[in-house]
Amino acid sequence: MSAARRCGIAVISVVAMTLLATPAATAEQGIGHYVALGDSFTAGPFIPLQHGDPIGCARSTRNYPSMVAAGLDVEEFTDVSCSAAVTEDMTQPQTVPLGVNPPQFGALRADTDLVTVGIVGNDIGFSDILTTCAQLSVTDPHGDPCREHATAGGGDIYAERIDAAAPELAEVLQGIAARSPDATVVLVGYLRILPPADGCFPLVPIARGDVPYLDGLQRQLTEMMAGQAAEHGALFDDPYAISLGRDVCAGPLRKWVEGFIPSRPAFPVHPNASGMQAVADLVLETLTGD
Repeated sequence: MSAARRCGIAVISVVAMTLLATPAATAEQGIGHYVALGDSFTAGPFIPLQHGDPIGCARSTRNYPSMVAAGLDVEEFTDVSCSAAVTEDMTQPQTVPLGVNPPQFGALRADTDLVTVGIVGNDIGFSDILTTCAQLSVTDPHGDPCREHATAGGGDIYAERIDAAAPELAEVLQGIAARSPDATVVLVGYLRILPPADGCFPLVPIARGDVPYLDGLQRQLTEMMAGQAAEHGALFDDPYAISLGRDVCAGPLRKWVEGFIPSRPAFPVHPNASGMQAVADLVLETLTGD
């Protein structure tokens, strides 16, 4: 083999090794600016310690964005998630107890590297749906009074809400891309709230037949979110898929979402610290491959 050919092969080998190493090197460079957007499943109401301004947003130092920021050792972390937020609150101020949360998109910058967003649950009124179903459960604990209520008109008023929220979520993802065009965007879904069947009435007052109905609605919501992420170039993390057996009916030390009467510090029917850790681990795995 000629010296020139040996030299050429060596150069090609070095270039190939460099290209193969590029993703790892990029990952090691770290995140300069990370912004967390979202609602209460992001903020972490009642999980110690609560912090931030306004205090009415009920952000926790142990919510999943805080854990992700620590895990990635980001240089600058901005958490503007706020309990009760809807998609409109990305671009409009949100009035909360003891203050006003500015539009969440105000935290985005052209040099933002990473954005996580968990939003749209309040747009479909999932908390109101659960409250309605809980009230109806006493009329027929073994039946499906909530499903009957939702479908009395021939369609399904709750399923229709999910369909109607899809373009609103699309606008959120488009708005992030417009303001932070170079950022990695991770849309984060919701932890499983109910088991796939039966439930645990009366501890969690959802009629037995309505448990699979409501679980089906959450699957529909998850699928809609995944579809919007794919359509708009965002990553999607699915906490629902990893939380079977960790729902409101699980044991006190096993559950990731508290019931109507919490057994650990958290807002009713919201993630506890263990649930937040599970979501943080999921997001970190997506971003680092570990």
